[in-house]
Amino acid sequence: MTDSSTLKPLTPQGQNSAVPASNGRVGSTKPNIPAALLPTDRFEHRHIGPQDDEVAQMLEQMGYDSLDALIDKVVPAQIRMNQPLQLDQGKGEHELMQELRAIASQNKIFRSYIGMGYSGCITPPVILRNILENPGWYTQYTPYQAEIAQGRLEALLNFQTVIKDLTGLDIANASLLDEGTAAAEAMAMSYNVQKKKNATTFFVSELCHPQTIEIIHTRALPLGISVVVGDHQQFSFPEGETFGALLQYPATDGSIQDYKEFIEQAHAAGALVTVATDLLSLTLLTPPGEFGADIAVGNSQRLGVPLGYGGPHAAFFATKAAYQRKIPGRIVGMSHDAQGKDALRLALQTREQHIRRDKATSNICTAQVLLAVTASMYAVYHGPAGLKQIAERVHLLTAVLAAGLKKLGFELVSEQYFDTLQVRLGDLDGEEVGMRSQSHKINLRPVDDKIVGISLDETTTAADILDILKIFSDDALSLEDLAAAAVTSLPENLQRTTPYLTHPVFNQHHSETELLRYMQQLQNKDLSLTTSMIPLGSCTMKLNATSEMLPVTWPEFGQIHPFAPVEQTQGYQELFQQLEDSLAEITGFAGISLQPNAGSQGEYSGLLVIRKYHESQDNSHRKICLIPDSAHGTNPASAVMAGMKVVVVGCDEFGNIDVADLKQKAEQHRDDLAALMVTYPSTHGVFEEEIQDICQVIHDCGGQVYMDGANMNAQVGLCRPGDIGADVCHLNLHKTFCIPHGGGGPGMGPIGVQSHLVPFLPTHPVIPVGSKEGIGAVSAAPWGSPSILPISWVYISLMGAEGLKKATEVAILNANYIAQRLEKHYPVLFKGKTGLVAHECILDLRQLKKTAGIEVDDIAKRLIDYGFHAPTVSWPVPGTIMVEPTESESKAELDRFCEAMISIRAEIAEIELGQCDRTDNPLKHAPHTAEVVIADTWEHSYSREQAAYPEPWVRDAKFWPAVGRVDNAFGDRNLVCSCPSMDAYADE
Repeated sequence: MTDSSTLKPLTPQGQNSAVPASNGRVGSTKPNIPAALLPTDRFEHRHIGPQDDEVAQMLEQMGYDSLDALIDKVVPAQIRMNQPLQLDQGKGEHELMQELRAIASQNKIFRSYIGMGYSGCITPPVILRNILENPGWYTQYTPYQAEIAQGRLEALLNFQTVIKDLTGLDIANASLLDEGTAAAEAMAMSYNVQKKKNATTFFVSELCHPQTIEIIHTRALPLGISVVVGDHQQFSFPEGETFGALLQYPATDGSIQDYKEFIEQAHAAGALVTVATDLLSLTLLTPPGEFGADIAVGNSQRLGVPLGYGGPHAAFFATKAAYQRKIPGRIVGMSHDAQGKDALRLALQTREQHIRRDKATSNICTAQVLLAVTASMYAVYHGPAGLKQIAERVHLLTAVLAAGLKKLGFELVSEQYFDTLQVRLGDLDGEEVGMRSQSHKINLRPVDDKIVGISLDETTTAADILDILKIFSDDALSLEDLAAAAVTSLPENLQRTTPYLTHPVFNQHHSETELLRYMQQLQNKDLSLTTSMIPLGSCTMKLNATSEMLPVTWPEFGQIHPFAPVEQTQGYQELFQQLEDSLAEITGFAGISLQPNAGSQGEYSGLLVIRKYHESQDNSHRKICLIPDSAHGTNPASAVMAGMKVVVVGCDEFGNIDVADLKQKAEQHRDDLAALMVTYPSTHGVFEEEIQDICQVIHDCGGQVYMDGANMNAQVGLCRPGDIGADVCHLNLHKTFCIPHGGGGPGMGPIGVQSHLVPFLPTHPVIPVGSKEGIGAVSAAPWGSPSILPISWVYISLMGAEGLKKATEVAILNANYIAQRLEKHYPVLFKGKTGLVAHECILDLRQLKKTAGIEVDDIAKRLIDYGFHAPTVSWPVPGTIMVEPTESESKAELDRFCEAMISIRAEIAEIELGQCDRTDNPLKHAPHTAEVVIADTWEHSYSREQAAYPEPWVRDAKFWPAVGRVDNAFGDRNLVCSCPSMDAYADE
C-alpha cells in the first residue's frame, strides 16, 4: 500500500517547479506547420467574435489602419514583449480532444475508499446534462442583478435550506470553497465575535481531517492565533485563553463522538464551537445545532458532485441567527419587487469586504454556485426520504463490511460509525495490504503501518464489500451471512429524531419529468451568455467553448479521489505540468502554484508567500501593504488576513496611481514595507505608463510587488507581469483563461512568482507539493479544483501563441470601439495619455442624476428591458458603469449594446427636456415584466410598447425578467434566507 504521508514531491511532474520542464509545448522546437496544412477546425476564429472584415471596419471607423497601430497606441512601448510567446501553434478542436483523451487515459480510475471528507457519489444524469453540462447554467454571472437571476437564486435558497435543515442551525450561506477553508472562516468568525480581549487560542480536535488542520494552521499564523491540536476529551479550556474550537462529526477515523459535554465546557469558557460534519450522515445523526454547536461547516460534494480529484465542490457554512451579520460569503435572502411579488436577491452583508475593505473579516467574494446548485438539485430530486434511504444503505453496507472484518479476526478502532471504519491490521503487514488492495484496483486510507481506513459511499455495491474483504483474507465469506450479522452502530443517544426538508420543493420533483421541468423553469428566469453579452468590467465574461467544457465530466478527470496515490494520476500530473509551463511563459514567472481555488485565495496566497519571504530574510517586521484607493475590495481584506497593515495610496485625475503619493508613503514606511498591491491595467481600465517605475520604487524600499491578475486579459501575448516588475501575480482562470463563472463560482486563482519566491509556494500535508519552506496549505486539495483545469489547458492549446495574442488585441479593440461609439452620449471617465482605454472603459453617469434624476441603477435595470445584463455598476467609481466586452463578442452584438445605451440616453434626454416625467418614466420603473405589461391596468405616461420593446430588434428574442425591481432595503430589514416555512407556504 502506498502511504500518502511519504509520497515524494512531484519533480519535474506536478507543481512548483522552478524551471519549466521540456515537454514540447513551451519553447517547443517543433517546426511550424504551413497554414494550408493546418486543420480546418482551428479555434481562433470561433473564439474571437469579430471576423477579419469586421475588425477592419471597426478600425477604419476609429481611424486606424491596422490592429497593430491601435495596440501600439494603447500599450506602452516600454513594457511590450520583445518576442512572441514561446508556445505551440493552435490546434484543431478534434485533434486536441484526441490528445487530451490520451493524457486522460493515463489516469487510473480505482475504487477509492479513502474518505477524509471526499466520497464517491452518483450524479443523476438529468442533473449532469441539464446543470453541470448546460451553458444556460454555467455561463451565468454572479446574481448581482437579481431581476434576471431568480432561477439560480431559488436554487441557492434551496441549498441554504438543505444546509440549515440538516445541520439544525438557523442560517446558512450560499456556499464556500471547500471544507478546510470553511473551517478556517469559522475560526476567523469566532475570533472576531468573541467578547474576551486576550483570547487567542483555537482548539482543534486531532480527529479532524489532516488537510483541515493544516489550513487552520496556515490561516491562524498571520492573525496571531495559537492553534492547539489535541484530544477533545483532555482539553481543559485555560481561563480566558480560548475563543473557539473545531470538532469533526463523524470524526476522520469514522467514530461518532458525543460532544455535548465538551460544548458545554466551551460555552462556559466563552468559546464558540464549530463542528465540521458530513451532510449525508445528518439524515441519521443528531444535527450539530441540536447538541449545541455554534457553527457547522463541511463539504456538500457527496450530494451529487463528482470527486474531480478534489474540486470544485461547494462547502457549506451554517450558524446561529445571532451571527447572521457576521457569516462570511454570500447569502441569498427573500424580499419583494416593485409590484409586491416575492423576489430573491443577495443580502447586503455578502459583499462586506467591498464596503469595509481593510476592516472586513473575510476576503471571500465568491461562492461555488454551480456546484451548490448541483447539490441542491440532488436534494430536490431525492427528497428527504430518498436521502435517508441512501444514507441507510451506505451505513448498512458499512455494517456488513464491519461484520466481515470481525469474522476474519480484525479489530475496529471504533464500534460506532456511519460510513467509515478504521481497521487494526494485527499480524498483517501494512505494505502487503497495500499491494493486495492495488491488485484489486482499490484505494484504502493508510493511517499508519498497523491501521487502514475504509470509507464507503453511494457508489459502493455488495460485490465491492466482498472485494474489500479479499484484501484482508482469502477466506470465502457469505454475503447473506454477513448481512444477517450486521447491526447498526449509530449511538442511540445521537440518532436523529427531527424532520428535515419538509418544504414542498423537496417533496414534489422526484420523477425525472418533474425535475427536468423544474430546472428548465428556473433556467428560463436567468440571463446567461446563451442570451446576450454580459459586459461586466473586470469580470471578463468571454466564451466558455463546448470543447473546453467537455473534459470536465470525463470519468478520467471526474472520478478520482484527491488523495489517490500519485502514480494513478499521471494524466493529471502531465496536464498540471503543461498548464504550469504555459502560464509561466504567458506571465514571465519562474514558478506556478495551482492550489488557490479562487481569485481571493490567490491574493491571500500571494501575500503569504511575500510574508514568508520577508521572514526568511529576517525581515518579519515588514508588514505595511500599500494599496491604491481604486483597488478591488478583496485586496485590503486579503492583506489584513495575511497579517499586514494597509496604507492607502491615492490616484490622480486620470485614474492612475499618484506616483508622488506612492513615493512619499513608500519612503515613509521604507523599513517596514512588505508589499504593494497593484492591478494592471489599472482598476480604471488604463495602461499606466509609470508601472515599471512604480515597481522599482517598491523594490528600492525593500518591498515586493503583488499584481492582481483580474485584468490579465489585456496583457496576454503583449506584455508579462514578470517582465514589468511584479514579484507575484494571481491569475483568474475563470476570467482570462475561460473557466466559466458558473453563476458565481467555480473559480481558480493560481499564482505565479519570481524565482526567489518559488520555495514559499503552497504545500499540502497529504500529497506533498512544494518545498518544506512553503506557506502551508491554502486549499483542502493539493491542486485546488483540478477537474476544471482542463478548460484552461484546452483554451491555451487551441489558441496557441498567435491566437492568444490576437484575443488580447481584439479585447482591447472591442473596448475602444464601444468607448468611441458611446463617448458622445456618456463621458468616458478615464483614458490613457493617447486618449484610449485598455480592455474596459468606465462611462460616467453621475451628471444624469442632476439633469434628469436618473441613478446608475435605473440604467442598469432599463438595460434588462433591452435584453442585456448591466455592466459593473458603481465600481470603481460610484455613479459609473464599467464595460468590458471581451474578445468573444461579435461586432453585431457590440453594436446592439451600443444602440441600447444610445436609446436609453435618448429616453433620458426626454426627461431632461420635460417631455417625460422625472418619476413616471421607463427607467424608473424598469425592468418591466410580462405580467406588468399585459395587465388590464396601465397607468404610465409611456406606452406598453416602449416599456417592453424599446427597439425593434428586441422583438426578435425578448428576454422577460421574472420579477420587477427588487427592494433590497426591505430584504435586509426582514432577513429571510431559507425556503418559507410550511405555515407560510400554506398561508400563501
